[in-house]
Amino acid sequence: MTSIKEQAAISRLLSFLQDWDNAGKVARSHILDNFIKTNQGKTSPELEQEFSQGASLFLVRLTTWLRLIYMTGSCLDKLLQSIGIFLSAVSSNRYLIEFLEVGGVLTLLEILGLEKIKEEDKKESIKLLQVIANYGRKYKELICESYGVRSIAEFLAKSKSEETQEEVQVLLDSLVHGNPKYQNQVYKGLIALLPCASPKAQQLSLQTLRTAQSIIGTTHPSIVECVLKVLRTMHLEVQYEAIELIKDLVNYDVCQTLLKGLVELLIPSVKETRKLQPKILNDSLVPQLTAHLPVFLQQAAAAKAIGVLARSNTSIAEEMLHLRVVHSLLAAMGNSDHCNSQRQASLTLEYFVQMFPVVEEHVRRSMGEELYQLFLSNAEDLYMKIDSIQADILAANKVNVSKVLHQSGVPRSNTTFYLEAHDKDQLDYISYFQKEDMEGKE
Repeated sequence: MTSIKEQAAISRLLSFLQDWDNAGKVARSHILDNFIKTNQGKTSPELEQEFSQGASLFLVRLTTWLRLIYMTGSCLDKLLQSIGIFLSAVSSNRYLIEFLEVGGVLTLLEILGLEKIKEEDKKESIKLLQVIANYGRKYKELICESYGVRSIAEFLAKSKSEETQEEVQVLLDSLVHGNPKYQNQVYKGLIALLPCASPKAQQLSLQTLRTAQSIIGTTHPSIVECVLKVLRTMHLEVQYEAIELIKDLVNYDVCQTLLKGLVELLIPSVKETRKLQPKILNDSLVPQLTAHLPVFLQQAAAAKAIGVLARSNTSIAEEMLHLRVVHSLLAAMGNSDHCNSQRQASLTLEYFVQMFPVVEEHVRRSMGEELYQLFLSNAEDLYMKIDSIQADILAANKVNVSKVLHQSGVPRSNTTFYLEAHDKDQLDYISYFQKEDMEGKE
């Protein structure tokens, strides 16, 4: 026999459920408002107490209505928030299983791809997926097995809300942790996002890729090409994240490919630089047209990245000397169509000149004494003092420090192990013998 108190509670529950069943969209919206207001943050036992041990009866109604109206978007944000109260409640495993059994994950993922659904509603869907993923490995795998990575990545690329995109990043970061079966799938999905048109999506993908890379430990063959293409961006926050990832990637097996690619970007191909030629010829606003040519943005970013890498690890600086980085930096300094390329190349070359006597000798000879003294006095502003003839001389330079290093007995194969980051003693030792060799030849 149930007590009078229990009978009254059951009667209230049945009345509440009947009100829901008979209500229209407007009335249900008000019911959801009240439910969210009074039950936010409650635990599973508290929800059961609120619904006289029949909370699941209301949850099943919410999930049923979700399947019926999710394509129209009516009250969708409130509905998802209400379901979230159940799923995020402490000790709510039973609610989670009930939601998953009716295809909850597939519904949430499908919402992300619907064009008619509002951004705010999609953000609530992402938050629910976060809650599900946080339950552990089994549930992360379920999301991935439901083609979740693709749906989530595509939504990140298309989303117009930075706040929503940041929520997507949280979800992707969760899926790459503690998910060994599908972490590679998430990793590849992040790489696939790099060419997208959204700067915020690029920035967040690069940030998450750094985490994913450290977890996975091996690199995907396409990552170097994709990251280098990101350097064409005109958004400095994206460029920063790309360079941070590049700093990490030099510690993996793609280091040589990456360094070679960066050096090659310092001298854009004729095919690339001719792409805007017809426009330049027909428009008097030449500086405005050339200032944002992607290949020049990439050139400047590559020069900056090379400087960052060289300053952080002298063995990398030595390796790039063998890749003829000095020749390429001088050529970039001669690009009078893009002042930032000249500036970044000049700043990076300044470091190589200061650290390697052999570089100093060749740069001085290539520039000529007058230009070299200007370079020493203020490398950052040198581009403002270069005339067209000097620019042409720099662009056509024939400096080949790699050849001199080989003749000086500094074989390329040694560069990977006899120098460590910021090891000044060893750097001085090598620089000393380079200088001795140069003086002996004179």
